[in-house]
Amino acid sequence: MVRLAILTISDAGSRGEREDRSGTAIREWADARGDVVVAQAMVPDESEQIARQLITWADAGTVDVILTTGGTGLTERDVTPEATLSVLDRQAPGIAEAMRAAARDQLPKAMLSRGVAGTRARTLIVNLPGSTGGVTDGLATLAKVVDHVVRLLSGHTEH
Repeated sequence: MVRLAILTISDAGSRGEREDRSGTAIREWADARGDVVVAQAMVPDESEQIARQLITWADAGTVDVILTTGGTGLTERDVTPEATLSVLDRQAPGIAEAMRAAARDQLPKAMLSRGVAGTRARTLIVNLPGSTGGVTDGLATLAKVVDHVVRLLSGHTEH
């Protein structure tokens, strides 16, 4: 069982102007896997607020994986990757690369996602796109390695 936190990054959502469908999609994925969502929040596209929430959850030691959704595109307000990079101890670029590659053939726009992945302390942090389709595609790829990553980060390093 993986302990998850979900952080939705959305200006409109944080003002109550948009439903959090991508966060809901992540929660449904977690429930189907038998994982536990221990925290969920929404913040606007503001680097400081994103970084603060990631640090709070990762440093508490109660979350194995933080999944963010939103803010990974090319617009000026899309700052999730930069905020995430500012708090990571180590990057895991293969995860983000695999998610983009897996979706690219069906949806060429997937290559525009700038999401990153990495670790802070013993927590994996992964940026997912803001669309429910992008989330679903990203989670399908992440599902192939997430349990192994959680085991590694918890100190089980035997192969």
